[in-house]
Amino acid sequence: MNTFNGKFKAITFSYDDGVTQDRRLLEIFNKYDLKATFNINSELLGQLNSLDRDGQTISHNKVEKGEVRDLYRGHEVAVHTLTHPNLTELDENEIVRQVEEDRKNLESLVGYSVVGMAYPCGGINNNDFVADVLRRRTAIKYSRTITSTSDFEPQDNLLRFNPTVYHHGEWDKMFELAEKFLSLKTDRPKLFYIWGHSYEFDIFDQWSAFEEFCKMISNQDDIFYGTNRDVLL
Repeated sequence: MNTFNGKFKAITFSYDDGVTQDRRLLEIFNKYDLKATFNINSELLGQLNSLDRDGQTISHNKVEKGEVRDLYRGHEVAVHTLTHPNLTELDENEIVRQVEEDRKNLESLVGYSVVGMAYPCGGINNNDFVADVLRRRTAIKYSRTITSTSDFEPQDNLLRFNPTVYHHGEWDKMFELAEKFLSLKTDRPKLFYIWGHSYEFDIFDQWSAFEEFCKMISNQDDIFYGTNRDVLL
């Protein structure tokens, strides 16, 4: 990795689960010309559900299959497995099935090759064994963990790629890191990678604050804005 399309700094976003709140999130990203990768469970598309988070019941409804291509146009769709299991608890053949069948399903929906992924589930959701299975038996070229680095350094292990910050659990740190990144002068590649779930913005109604964050980091001449695929591969 030398530069990001000729620039030394890049920002990318990654959002999981393919929930209906992605529609509102994409309006914000498109408004500020930001790019993101959306990690989707293809066998769960169209399902209705809710989650209890911080004492609130939050919608966790999935987008419909028929809207995937147009909804995520201009961004990247990536694998999140068929049904969201913890891959560290599965045998090799089931890991391959969960990943490869999801990838093929998504490719049929979006009409382009799908090569990215985010590991599903919290806690310990990845390890060297799973990463080796991805490398040997799937078409996946990179896969994001949920382990925050709080820095902007490039990483060699793309199949266990750690993000910079988690937008919901590390909200204050995200803004602090943004200010640091915007003022950073560098002659080496630096990447600011934010991840989360769009339904989390419904908790305590954080949509306006996140839009302010997007406005703050957008339209910087020294920053490349790309999908995960754009900045990692």
